[in-house]
Amino acid sequence: MKVDMSTVTKIKKGLNINMIGEAEKTIKDLVTDQFAIKPTDFIGVFPKLKVNEGDTVKAGSPLFIDKYRDNIVFTSPVSGKVKEIKRGPKRILLEVKIEADGKNEAIDFKAENPAKLNREEVIKKLLDSGVWPMIRQRPYSVIANPNDKPKSIFISTFDTAPLAPDNDLIVHGNGEAFQAGIDALSKLTDGKIHLNVDANATHSKVFTNSKGVQINQFAGPHPAGNVGVQINKIDPINKGDVVWYCYPQDVLAIGRLFLTGKFDATRVVAITGSEIKKPAYVKTKIGAAVEALVKDNTTDVFKRLISGNVLTGTKVELDGYLSFYHTQLTAIPEGNYHEMFGWALPGFDKFSLSRSFPSFLFKNKKYKLDTNYHGGERALVMTGIYEKVFPFDIYPMQLLKAIIVEDIDLMENLGIYEVDEEDFALCEVVDTSKTNMQVIVRKGLDLMRKEMS
Repeated sequence: MKVDMSTVTKIKKGLNINMIGEAEKTIKDLVTDQFAIKPTDFIGVFPKLKVNEGDTVKAGSPLFIDKYRDNIVFTSPVSGKVKEIKRGPKRILLEVKIEADGKNEAIDFKAENPAKLNREEVIKKLLDSGVWPMIRQRPYSVIANPNDKPKSIFISTFDTAPLAPDNDLIVHGNGEAFQAGIDALSKLTDGKIHLNVDANATHSKVFTNSKGVQINQFAGPHPAGNVGVQINKIDPINKGDVVWYCYPQDVLAIGRLFLTGKFDATRVVAITGSEIKKPAYVKTKIGAAVEALVKDNTTDVFKRLISGNVLTGTKVELDGYLSFYHTQLTAIPEGNYHEMFGWALPGFDKFSLSRSFPSFLFKNKKYKLDTNYHGGERALVMTGIYEKVFPFDIYPMQLLKAIIVEDIDLMENLGIYEVDEEDFALCEVVDTSKTNMQVIVRKGLDLMRKEMS
């Protein structure tokens, strides 16, 4: 695709973190019979079970619903048996584990052309099948409310996070399903569907040939691929506005639902990180078992397994499961050590935004990074460093402080509706105070959602 630089939105503030362990660009099938859907993946959902241990299910069978929005259904990604319903403290529902039977049986929701359906019919099919939770909204980054009508829908086709999956590779050859997904999404809004691409990449024809979308080009370092940044630059959110968003593999799932009438939970997952022997892409289903994803493919180093990327992912154990929204699994060394006089060493292998270490001379160097904080938590200090990696027209330090003191009006004025916790991930990386900013931002968003409901 030839890029017209006059139409490119350039993101100047940000930071690319080059890491060892990028997946080889081939996709292999993964055979496993262990899957789980985790209610904790869904912000603001209070699960009400619809199955018991030992029940037989098909792909698309309801597992649980949202107690306060019973039309939002969460369904099984495979056919098989409910192996275990795992609960935590205070009987919080943690996982609904499914043991697949290999038959690939699925509930038939009827194949239909979305172009011939009205908005209500499209929404009903998405809700009944369990595909609806793939569509989320800003503000708050929660599952979209089917009773709302968004002013626009955003699809980010590229991810600039460390070792992120290549969506061009993943969607290649799936043009029919992708277009069907776009056709269905177009019924959900009177506004535009923004399909955002990397201006500096060679794009799949699946994206460039899509109809019924506005293609926007972005260039710049991470977080240029974050949907929040893209919304901010193209269709900013004001109080009362709602924008919906999803990602390429979600669009494929929506399209396959209408083409086949079945919930196809296929996911291509990038297995990445320095502690993966052979980083690769594997084709599996939503909620696949972590042990199967990394079997015989990790080093002997004491490592951390992360569902997602190193900036925004969540820690998982070997006996855990990939989260619903994640298409990446990362393995890096655990940073369980103290470094004597680390500040006084040359630091050729240390990654840093500043020029504290000579490694800054090697711009394309890839690093083997671990989880070490390299310091302890301390008071927030005004340094101006956050603004170097935060591309929003927002004061990040002031917004964080407003959230901490729960000043609702100030949070609104400082732009909390525009952001999500992932947008503060780089601020966390460069933060000398070692503050868990993403947790703070999520608490602020939850507070605003509660106050505005």
